[in-house]
Amino acid sequence: MEVGLFMIFALIILLLIVIVRNIKIVPQAHAYVVERLGAYYTTWQTGLHIKVPFIDRIASKISLKEQVVDFPPQPVITRDNVTMQIDTVVYFEITDPKLYTYGVERPLNAIENLTATTLRNIIGDLELDSTLTSRDTINDKIRIILDEATDAWGIKVIRVELKNILPPREIQDAMEKQMKAERERRARILDAEGEKRSQVLVAEGLKESAILKADAVKEAKIREADGEAQAILSVQKAYADALKMLNEAAPTDKVIALKSLESLEKISDGKATKIFIPSELQGIATMATTFKDVFNTDEPAK
Repeated sequence: MEVGLFMIFALIILLLIVIVRNIKIVPQAHAYVVERLGAYYTTWQTGLHIKVPFIDRIASKISLKEQVVDFPPQPVITRDNVTMQIDTVVYFEITDPKLYTYGVERPLNAIENLTATTLRNIIGDLELDSTLTSRDTINDKIRIILDEATDAWGIKVIRVELKNILPPREIQDAMEKQMKAERERRARILDAEGEKRSQVLVAEGLKESAILKADAVKEAKIREADGEAQAILSVQKAYADALKMLNEAAPTDKVIALKSLESLEKISDGKATKIFIPSELQGIATMATTFKDVFNTDEPAK
């Protein structure tokens, strides 16, 4: 009796162990490919699943995350017969776990070989300079070809990058010399443009300075002429006012004669060599001389 109970208890424990071992939890971004009796049965997605003991088998556990594969450098030959080493980086993700499991043997190895042959075909149609300057074009071409070829394997190629392009050492030396010469040429051009710009600025400065000086001289002459014109106008206005006041005063002939004598005195101040006396003033001058003689005779002799 005790032996029978022990056997039943052992069977229950064994059954629990089998059940527990066949409970599978698929984590996020993963998928399990399940075979039943050696044939594909189903694909488990994220969650809890129970496997039938001794009948079902997990054939492969697939990661659905984006994966990155860095392939070693591959020797390629350009159209102008230059051999270089190029290594590529492929970014891909698995879209169909079933095709990835049964579509091709060793998928990563297949992608590497396909990438190498595609790269050789594309680079073989390009020259060295085009290869060095057309990375984006080469990347797109390789990605399109790989994506079409790997679609049957349940793989989607997202992008392809040429990591390094290494031409032969002598080619690198020649390229470095060429780049050095190009940099020196650009430096000389920049120096010449700077010198030209400097001379232009100096010339423009001299031009503006000359214009400013001419404007200053012009302004000074204009102000000087305006001052002289104002002075002349002031003198003429004063003379006109004097004549107007003289006319308004209604001077007598004697006053006019006296003013004429004063003018005559100013004329004969010794600075002029010739004096022209109007005829109407000659009589007045004679009269003045006569008065002077009479006054001189009246003085007592010393």
